[in-house]
Amino acid sequence: MNPLEEKTELEEKIEQEQKREKKKFWKGVLCGAAVTLCLAVGVGIFCTAIVSGIHIFSSSEKKQVENKLQIIQAIIDKYYLYEDEVDQDALEQGIYAGYVNALGDKYTVYYNEEETDALQESVSGTYTGIGAALLQNTTSYEVVISKVYKDSPAEEAGLKEGDVIYQVDDHAISDQSLDEVVSWIRGKEGTDVTLHVVRDGQQLELKATRKQLETPTVVYEMKENQVGYIAVSEFDEVTLSQFETALNDLESQGMEGLIIDLRSNPGGNLDTVTDMLKLLLPKGTIVSVKDRAGNVEEYKSDGSHEFTKPLAVLVNQYSASASEIFSGAIQDYEIGDIVGVTTYGKGVVQQILDLGDGTAMKITIAEYFTPKGRSINKKGVTPDVEVEYKADENDPTADNQLDKAMEVVGQKMQSDK
Repeated sequence: MNPLEEKTELEEKIEQEQKREKKKFWKGVLCGAAVTLCLAVGVGIFCTAIVSGIHIFSSSEKKQVENKLQIIQAIIDKYYLYEDEVDQDALEQGIYAGYVNALGDKYTVYYNEEETDALQESVSGTYTGIGAALLQNTTSYEVVISKVYKDSPAEEAGLKEGDVIYQVDDHAISDQSLDEVVSWIRGKEGTDVTLHVVRDGQQLELKATRKQLETPTVVYEMKENQVGYIAVSEFDEVTLSQFETALNDLESQGMEGLIIDLRSNPGGNLDTVTDMLKLLLPKGTIVSVKDRAGNVEEYKSDGSHEFTKPLAVLVNQYSASASEIFSGAIQDYEIGDIVGVTTYGKGVVQQILDLGDGTAMKITIAEYFTPKGRSINKKGVTPDVEVEYKADENDPTADNQLDKAMEVVGQKMQSDK
């Protein structure tokens, strides 16, 4: 075929495509939007401040983008082998997601409608899923189960902490964001999801049935020698009240020392973690947040609930974001010892934008600093007492890191007498 004739046919095809309404989805993106803003760490929540008239492209740039998209669409329509499988909505969503992904920031993400619904669920502390917490390696994209909740569908299916997920149903995991992987796992109550995992070098295929769950973000108990123990799995809307209940109950039982376990806690809501720290810290700055213009917002404690008993905070390599705000503040005020290994190193803040059509975008907008002005981004919080976790094959309930924290608190209790 003559190349010039081929070009003419393609141009004619493009003109036809320009007249089709469903090919004009880019227009809405170019015109700017009214969006809802909110400050958050990790999970994020939606608030009410309005920003409008966002400028994205000049008229010439807009035309260039439209033309190229139309050429690509025409080529797909003319040549793509699996034409009956083309999903126009998926192509549209792929444009938005690809545009955001090109920033190269793992924490800046576009959410389609389904993913946005899941995000809003996570903020409330209730969701429809399997009852497992996940973490992702930002270099290898490996997704690991960091916690399996008791009596959850995940536990019933036989999933375990440390399992590496490489496929969810028909979705193979390669370079997807953690949010996208989570959206595959969540779904309607009563439906099944199959997770393909690697455990001890073996591939397993485990099926779980989704159900409505309230995240038990805080569990606690009184251990020997009147040492209180509080484990916090994440920081969401229900966590503050659960933490306060645990603290008050342990105090009423005569607690003489306290261990707060933040191991494998991926983070959560900024307001939640700062309100929890107000129950422990002396008067002063809890954390400061600095945006790209150099504007600084400080979160402060009035010191009215300062905790003065021996305290240890357990962390590991999966303790991230709000967990690092918590442990960093405890460390800076020297009111407790950080025990474990260096934390994840997520020292940046994201903002959630409601795009007005059921979709949303999370974007990195600031960095946070500990009370002494330390940045932990890509560094993590270094423990005061370093101890690697060592599994005991003869005793699966053994926890050498917790044992060390008990020892640290016990020694301080003795020295205070």
